Amino acid sequence: MTRMENCKGTNTRRITRREFLGRTAALSGFVAAPWFVPSSARGADGNVAPSERITVGLIGKGIMGRGHLRRLAGDRDVQVLGVCDVDRMRCEEGKRYVEETYAARRTSPGAPGYQGCTAYNDYRELLGRADIDAVVIVTPDHWHTLQTIDAVKAGKDVYCEKPITITVREGRRLVEAVRRYSRVFQTGTQYRSIPTIRQVCDFVRSGGLGKVKQVFTIWSKLGGFFEAPRFKPYRHLMDVENSGKSYVPLDITLPAEPVPEGLDWDLWVGPALWHPYNPAYHKNPSPGVVPWAFCEDFGTASVTWHHSHSADVIQYALGAENSGPVELIHPSSGEYPTLTCKYANGTLLHLVDNWGMVKDVYKAVPATARLAGNFGGLFVGERGWVTSMSTGGLVEGGPEELFKEMKLRTRQVNIGENNHHANWFECIRTRRQPSCDEEIGHRSASLGHLTIIAYKLQRSLKWDPAKEEFLGDEAANRLLFRAMRSPWRL
Repeated sequence: MTRMENCKGTNTRRITRREFLGRTAALSGFVAAPWFVPSSARGADGNVAPSERITVGLIGKGIMGRGHLRRLAGDRDVQVLGVCDVDRMRCEEGKRYVEETYAARRTSPGAPGYQGCTAYNDYRELLGRADIDAVVIVTPDHWHTLQTIDAVKAGKDVYCEKPITITVREGRRLVEAVRRYSRVFQTGTQYRSIPTIRQVCDFVRSGGLGKVKQVFTIWSKLGGFFEAPRFKPYRHLMDVENSGKSYVPLDITLPAEPVPEGLDWDLWVGPALWHPYNPAYHKNPSPGVVPWAFCEDFGTASVTWHHSHSADVIQYALGAENSGPVELIHPSSGEYPTLTCKYANGTLLHLVDNWGMVKDVYKAVPATARLAGNFGGLFVGERGWVTSMSTGGLVEGGPEELFKEMKLRTRQVNIGENNHHANWFECIRTRRQPSCDEEIGHRSASLGHLTIIAYKLQRSLKWDPAKEEFLGDEAANRLLFRAMRSPWRL
């Protein structure tokens, strides 16, 4: 490990990793040399010395939060010091899991149980702890930007679930704050960190398909979501026949029900427009992890469900991850059968309801092509086509010689084989940019937000990705931001 010494007379003192991270919170633009944990810092059991561990707090302990907590508590380079959730039961479950996990590692029989994790109802109390280096934010979408900005102001590095914003202007504010306070920010779009997907994207990015003419990805209607059993008691109030056809989240207010004991509903709603408690907003469905996404005040429908992942993978492969499209072409224009995003180089990104449309409507790939999965896209170029989807089996494409050039170790996409958290931890130590930094997260979310605006206005739009504004369209520009409920503000 690199040693930093404070020389004063004959006295030298080694600065610990925690002191170093604390100092970088106040030193804008400081870039550290890589830090490595020496074997001397580890005990016989392989644990990292406390002064060398990254100390972390979790904000949000739903189904996704549970997965993050297992990843954090299972990493011996990390120490979880706090769990926060406005639902007391979830929060206490998280605290108990951390303490039981750490207690089980103790090698001395009869040693007292571990009690070093604190439960919090209000995330601001967790951020107030000087001994926490970083936070993982796994709350509903409407909280992501505000909590991230509060965290970086408190000197914390941040891993934030996607989408990191619910409006375009929020995203720019987030990017500015992360950079102003010199924090390390990772967006939770982990699919590009799967080796097979990364190789496919690098192949497309480097010109392996020649010029990319078309890209396809899934965009979902609300109907499938509303078919879940949890909506059955309210279907007669929701006009499901019409609302289910919507491609965008809607202003749906469900009937008020008693707030469960231990749930701080006012804090759950936070900066969003007020809605009375209903379990359909809060209780995680099965399968599924984002119950709130159908409501425009809390989430962003397809952007929340899968499109942020797809946008990240697609724009990375196109070399447009720090930019975006220049035009959104609505199907009412008659140019294309589905909503289409056009990039400056002419590449078209078509949003489709299902993969069958790629073959039957666009006729972009052979009728025999096997297309399945999500969280990515299908690229069609001058030399052939290839998929980057996950959860659908093998990577597909043609002609076959493309795969010889890609030299994939496997065409199987293993979702668990990603280094997304590890990349963030390494960048916390080195102060380098992680694989999905704040700008990439903002641009991935923005692609979805722009799509929603085009759907809402039911017309095509011209977009300037540099200025981040619609050209000559004030009605569209007014939809780039929304006010927060008092007293919350950015």
